[in-house]
Amino acid sequence: MRLPPFNPYIAVIIGVISVSSAAVLVKLADGAPASIIANYRLLFAVILMAPYIFVKHRNEFRLIQKKDWLLSILAGVFLAFHFILWFESLNYTSVASSTVLVTMQPIFAFLGTYFIFQERFSPGTVISMVIALFGSIIISWGDFRISGLALFGDFLALMGAVTVTAYFLLGQQLRKQLSLMTYTFVVYSISSLTLILYNLVLQNEFFGYSANHWLIFLALAVIPTFFGHSLFNWALKWLSTSTISMGIVFEPIGATILAYFILDEVVSWSQFLGGTIVIFGLFLFIMSTTRKSKVTIARKHHH
Repeated sequence: MRLPPFNPYIAVIIGVISVSSAAVLVKLADGAPASIIANYRLLFAVILMAPYIFVKHRNEFRLIQKKDWLLSILAGVFLAFHFILWFESLNYTSVASSTVLVTMQPIFAFLGTYFIFQERFSPGTVISMVIALFGSIIISWGDFRISGLALFGDFLALMGAVTVTAYFLLGQQLRKQLSLMTYTFVVYSISSLTLILYNLVLQNEFFGYSANHWLIFLALAVIPTFFGHSLFNWALKWLSTSTISMGIVFEPIGATILAYFILDEVVSWSQFLGGTIVIFGLFLFIMSTTRKSKVTIARKHHH
């Protein structure tokens, strides 16, 4: 095993800070519809990736079979709706609540594999899931007392977690055939096409945004996408999936801190308490599922 060019743990830390910026950037793009923000985040990411893909990986497209195209189209559609739901949730609820709830994705992924692949639950897994759900109920209860709209935002964020889970489960198959960059490029392209159609149907304005808006759209394409997700994927070569999942659990903390300094968002006691419980539950959850999934991960990462 050759040594990584730089410390993969530092890559994960940079990744966490980068993905933490997403919710704050979306809030700063105030005035643009959620689906337009999502549209440009993915479209710009695709445009930036295209030259590299066509120079380095163009021969990989031949490896994609018919049924894989179908799966990637579905994955792309789910990813588009993940962004619409999550970005829309930020119009109603705070960065703290929204990011904590969207981060509950590993639990939905586990439930998905349970129903689809009949994976078994260990007692530790069940306990940790109950803890995380309990935390999310505290957040939602606190938000509901602020306003019904905040609760609606929480619901949208949870739906965002469900749709991103569907995207991951559908994408697993395709990931086996393609390099990470090509896979991301294919799914992002389908996703941005979905968003363009969605915005056309809703008759959202594609242009006429301020220079500030365009900078934010570009920042969303670059920071959370390339310095966030791409770094996590790079770090996977040297670190276990569970280490990276643990890192990602810190996203709500990073996002909440950024929202405090940039947007003056104050954290309520219910968000603090609920968020802490959710994060604690997710840590336990990752610990309890790691022991079981070591074997499956070893099988998955032999490429």
